[in-house]
Amino acid sequence: MSAIYETLARGGPIMIPLFFISVLALAVVIERALFLRRKHILKPQVVNLVRHIREPEEVVRALDALGQNDGPFLNIIRVGLEMRGRSREEIKEALLDQGRREIQNLERGMGILETIAGIAPLLGLLGTVLGMIKVFDVISKQGLGQTQLLSGGISEALITTVVGLSIAIPTLVAYNYFTHRVENLVLEIEQNSSTLLSKLEPFKKHGESVHD
Repeated sequence: MSAIYETLARGGPIMIPLFFISVLALAVVIERALFLRRKHILKPQVVNLVRHIREPEEVVRALDALGQNDGPFLNIIRVGLEMRGRSREEIKEALLDQGRREIQNLERGMGILETIAGIAPLLGLLGTVLGMIKVFDVISKQGLGQTQLLSGGISEALITTVVGLSIAIPTLVAYNYFTHRVENLVLEIEQNSSTLLSKLEPFKKHGESVHD
């Protein structure tokens, strides 16, 4: 462990921002992995509520079952249920508006991962360039005879590039994985929203009021 620490410490001051963005990337990845679980977003009991709505009274029971619980899918379904009795166009527009707001929650932190995946190798390259400047400074002062000193300096200069790539590659993989997961969740939310819309449409025809 100490050998690894000493190796990283030789990378110079660029290792400081690389360390901080690596911690930030790890924190975002853990948070997104926990938040974007399918059962956490698309709660099975809520999906079953939507699928089994057949009578106006079941809408009230569904709202009671949702209670004060929060979440992207729950918030969308709650808006749809509260709009019961309105026209299809009004309910659809309300679902779309709420959906756009909830997608922002699903995509939270994705911009951070994308940015880190982009700047980590650049920071690594910057560290390498700064290290090479020091190497050439040694050459200008001591000539090319100090081969051991030069090889050590070049090795140290390349450390930041390795670290930068080591941060960027898994971060980019995580970003693409979470992006794909969000797309799948949004698709399922849209499908369940369409199901809810079709369930609520007959209530307008039967004169169901908007409020209890």
